[in-house]
Amino acid sequence: MAVINQPMSQIRLTNVSLVRMKKGKKRFEIACYQNKVQDWRSKVEKDIDEVLQIPQVFQNVSKGQVANNDDLMKAFGTTSQDEIILEILNKGEIQLHEKERSANLQQKQNEFLTIISTKCINPKSKKRYPPSMIQKALNEVKFHLNPSKPTKQQALDAIRLLVEKQIIPIARAQMKVKITLSKKAYQKVYKDEIEPSIDSIIDEDKDGKVYECVCIIDPINYRKIVDVLEGDGAKISKSDGSIEVIDMAAIKET
Repeated sequence: MAVINQPMSQIRLTNVSLVRMKKGKKRFEIACYQNKVQDWRSKVEKDIDEVLQIPQVFQNVSKGQVANNDDLMKAFGTTSQDEIILEILNKGEIQLHEKERSANLQQKQNEFLTIISTKCINPKSKKRYPPSMIQKALNEVKFHLNPSKPTKQQALDAIRLLVEKQIIPIARAQMKVKITLSKKAYQKVYKDEIEPSIDSIIDEDKDGKVYECVCIIDPINYRKIVDVLEGDGAKISKSDGSIEVIDMAAIKET
């Protein structure tokens, strides 16, 4: 709970979230309700009274120090509280409390482990590892999530390290699919639009009336191939090509 001391009164703020902006050597703050700043910025919340705890610009909210007009004029070129509050609200830095930081970090950590868990399998059992086991393996290779960097890229980096170190038997989960194309479709789309999405070919037949191949692809490429064959902008008719999933948890043979 934050307490604001003002000359005539003492105002207690609960669930406060500060938004701060530095201009020159001066710091300016506004007091908002938790979770409401992001709602405002994403336009989910449009009533500013639901966002602000106090419609006032401060130099220091926790000490109750209100920004004076001279400082506001020098920093913002105006003394209009409404205009300055909007600028800070839209562009300022959100100051998270320890509980908020902890919750955000836990959410990122869960997302990070879930990405790894869904993209990897035990190559012997072809089953996915639970996040808790992924975390233990990451601790052993001393890989820790950096909350200031993109979660997905870090997950991909962690997967590469886990596959390299083999603390637990682990491989990147891929899909085994069968792609069928008419000869006309093969000439139109295979080289430029299908082949780049294939990781490895297990078996193929080019001699019949249609082209068939059984191959390994990264799951992310499945939708790309489906769009090439069946999407709104497809260059071939739906009867000229198909993709069939043979195994959802395949492993590239090495």
